[in-house]
Amino acid sequence: MNFSQWSRSLVKTIAIVLALALPTTLAISSADARVGGGFSSGSRGSRTFSAPPSTTTAPGSASQFNRTYSQPGAGMNSAAPARGGLFGRGGGFLGGLAAGFLGAGLLGMLFGGGLFGGLGGLSSILGLIIQIALVVFVVRLAMSWWQRRNAPQAAYAGADAGAGPGPQTNYRSGLGGGFGFGANNVPLEIKPDDYQAFERLLGEIQSAWSNEDVAKLHTLATPEMVSYFERDLAENRARNAVNKVTNVKLLQGDLAEAWREGETDYATVAMRFALTDKTVDRNTGAIVAGSEQPGEVTEVWTFARRTGSPWELSAIQQTN
Repeated sequence: MNFSQWSRSLVKTIAIVLALALPTTLAISSADARVGGGFSSGSRGSRTFSAPPSTTTAPGSASQFNRTYSQPGAGMNSAAPARGGLFGRGGGFLGGLAAGFLGAGLLGMLFGGGLFGGLGGLSSILGLIIQIALVVFVVRLAMSWWQRRNAPQAAYAGADAGAGPGPQTNYRSGLGGGFGFGANNVPLEIKPDDYQAFERLLGEIQSAWSNEDVAKLHTLATPEMVSYFERDLAENRARNAVNKVTNVKLLQGDLAEAWREGETDYATVAMRFALTDKTVDRNTGAIVAGSEQPGEVTEVWTFARRTGSPWELSAIQQTN
């Protein structure tokens, strides 16, 4: 076997592995159908990209956010959506477009044709490299288009009050202008009433999610979080399915950290809770994922409130 044949064999092997891995990457685990979809989503003010301390309830680390409007090293006023990465569930059109191009390229290389098999049969290692480069170029082009298309609106970009017509910044934007991003962090005392509010929100948010009550969710979570919930609910409707989370009961919880930024309080809490998580067919009610059997989940939730206002869910992070 000469070098060219060996190189082609190696690339084909890689193509097989990636082609088989793509469906697994794009699949949604039925065990993660609950509110938040098993993702780490939302914002924690100036601590969004700092891992919360481990606790007795969650001794491991909390996952980094894969759905957030925040950007590292930038104030929330310049925040832009980072919606689950290229192949994340939030990828929408881009996820399908990129996966389609990539899958086509990989399978093309697998069967020897590549993306442009008709152009003289690019069978040399140079041809294979060119094909891979073309796939990467198309994916990056699609990513650039997606970012431009989803540039944040004024309500999410912290528009100045004097910037003219359009939505203006308010503290419920889920972004920093109202949540005091960049302000000096001040330790915050969390009282028994606050813990009761966190436990109540845990149950009410799961209930509103199960009922697909977006209006209720808007009273319990920041608009950023509700935007993720709406997207996940829309995907369920597209599959003609509805996720039902019932029998939610907090089993254990403890505070990871609490602080104040400007006029906004934050509290990050690790919670282990029981639940029954099932997804049913919207028409027949037949279970299509999950079961009637209760299970347990440990997640790290961050709540935010402005002085004189109730707590709202600002972020959910999975635990490692």
